[in-house]
Amino acid sequence: MNKLAILKIGLVSISDRASTGIYADQGLPELKKWLQKAILNPLVLVEHLIPDEQPLIESILTRLADEDHCSLILTTGGTGPYLRDVTPEATLAVADRVIPGFGELMRQISLHFTPTAILSRQVGVLRGNSLILNLPGKPSAIAETLGGVKDSDGKTLIPGIFASVPIAVDAAGGPIIQTDTDFCPVVAPKR
Repeated sequence: MNKLAILKIGLVSISDRASTGIYADQGLPELKKWLQKAILNPLVLVEHLIPDEQPLIESILTRLADEDHCSLILTTGGTGPYLRDVTPEATLAVADRVIPGFGELMRQISLHFTPTAILSRQVGVLRGNSLILNLPGKPSAIAETLGGVKDSDGKTLIPGIFASVPIAVDAAGGPIIQTDTDFCPVVAPKR
């Protein structure tokens, strides 16, 4: 078996209240838990917990892509319609290219669980060799968005966004991502 490449992932939880200690952040732990179940590659996780400040979000995303060389950057929080929710604006400001399908699928998945999914503004973009995806802030919605919608028998009704992440990371020049296909089936890049 070939040795699996190290996958460096940036994780950014964006919350005014969690970043100031008003309550415990739940975004980073949920992201880590899901990724560690899904991905077989050795992981290096670069974590940030920050407030909803657009210049700071832009700076962190830029650093994770350009200096830390994270192949995948996942944000959680700040994607709603409220004035302080500026994660999509920050993400688009640092993007080289937009991949609209990620945001479209995230909203489609969320609509199975809440009618307010139409208010979500998540985006997926490429910056250099990094794929940046904005996930919802609610922990259960993080797992649903990544893993998709399943029926009561566990059959996939709508695949999660992670099904397409390995191809997008590969297209951006990142490593091959291997997953536990029982937990997270993906469409693997052809090399």
